[in-house]
Amino acid sequence: MDIAIIGAGAAAVGVLDALAAESEGTASITVFEPSPHLWRGRPYSPDLDSVLVNAPPAIMSIRHGDFGHFSAWLGERGRDHLDERLDRPLIPRAMYGQYLVDTAEAASRVLRERGGTVEAVAARVIAIARAGDRLAVRTEDGREFGADRVVLCVGAGTPRDHYKLTGAPGFAADPYPLARTLDTVPASADVAVIGSGLTAVDIVVSLAARGHTGRIGLLSRGGTLPHVWQRPVDRRPQHMTGERVAALARERGGVTIDDLIGLLRKELAEAGEDFSAFASDLLASPSQDPAERLRSQLDAVDDPRIGRRFLQEAAHMAGPLAWRHLAAADRDRVRRIARLATGIASPMVPVNAAAMLRLFDSGQLTVTAGLERIEHRGGRFRIRHGGGEASADVVLNAVNPAPQSVPSGAAELVAALLAAGLATTGPEGGLNAADPRLHVVGDLAAGGLFLTSSIPGVAAQAARAVQAFREALLHL
Repeated sequence: MDIAIIGAGAAAVGVLDALAAESEGTASITVFEPSPHLWRGRPYSPDLDSVLVNAPPAIMSIRHGDFGHFSAWLGERGRDHLDERLDRPLIPRAMYGQYLVDTAEAASRVLRERGGTVEAVAARVIAIARAGDRLAVRTEDGREFGADRVVLCVGAGTPRDHYKLTGAPGFAADPYPLARTLDTVPASADVAVIGSGLTAVDIVVSLAARGHTGRIGLLSRGGTLPHVWQRPVDRRPQHMTGERVAALARERGGVTIDDLIGLLRKELAEAGEDFSAFASDLLASPSQDPAERLRSQLDAVDDPRIGRRFLQEAAHMAGPLAWRHLAAADRDRVRRIARLATGIASPMVPVNAAAMLRLFDSGQLTVTAGLERIEHRGGRFRIRHGGGEASADVVLNAVNPAPQSVPSGAAELVAALLAAGLATTGPEGGLNAADPRLHVVGDLAAGGLFLTSSIPGVAAQAARAVQAFREALLHL
């Protein structure tokens, strides 16, 4: 079987690793990636050591079902990167990129030893078309490759420039890699960061690590920071699981928000915890002072209560399945608290939270809600928000791409797929494969929750794609 993988980031590594795990069968695999950073993708390319993986090792395994795979690769090196509050190693994202590289290379060796091939083509794919019982993959340099199966692993979308500042001196539309962007920021400059999520946290912590002395302001509409990871506990959800959600969907023809709340109530009741107090505390967080909320979150890193831990895990492990079975009215209920839900599901690591709190306490860092407009006038940026006006020398965009949005580098390819009828757009973005020979793995896959795909989610998608390959081989 000839397999074409478009893109060479974490999703592609998951596909290769799952293919190598198969006990039989050979494949000729061609991977298309114009970037020099093969297997790393945009998030895990070389960057500053202050740009950390924002999750404990147990949920960063690219091998589906093997929660210890990444930890085993890390081994004794993890001791040099221990977050003492979390009691887990938190490594630089570039180091995690090396894990992906090593995993891909190990999988490639296995596939070659089995008689297959793995080749990389440093070219951007611009079109895929039907060619009899195969697909034709066309690159921008005019070459064409035949394939029996094609997997799109093109990554997440492109950050939006909401305030049309591209081209203005001192503005960075896409801050990564921070090593490049922050080199252009004078140490004494007043820096405004658009957004208050994990990208904004990366920027603030990295500025501080470089000895920045100027003011730093986070600007957003809601002014809500992510929650903070709590130390893992030796307990797993028994009710808020993908299996239970699937069973509910079969029994009732769908699931509701009230069903999901009921599952969480059961988890908390069995742990002897008060659901009402837990829910009230979460819902109050957007209205609290960001610094004080951050302080209370840091104080709760060792809190043994399981509510937030289980909700975080369920958001990534059961959430995508639940989302597909929710009615439109229930989806709207969730969207109304989307910023809060994102902050809970994708928290910041304690070491970064502590660095942020120090900056708040010194007065160097502020968070401003109600952002309305940013303009570049007279060599500075003029900012208007609900409480008045401000100014900055430098503006860094930390607005994350919308989930299931199309990366700019894949726009031509996606347009060709839609025109050829090989794919359709989902009602809320992303792509659905309209041909059994095409698979979409990663954030571009339609039907997901409004969260950017997590590593466990990507690994699960990769495993499902490979299972489809295996079933196809059985019918050849």
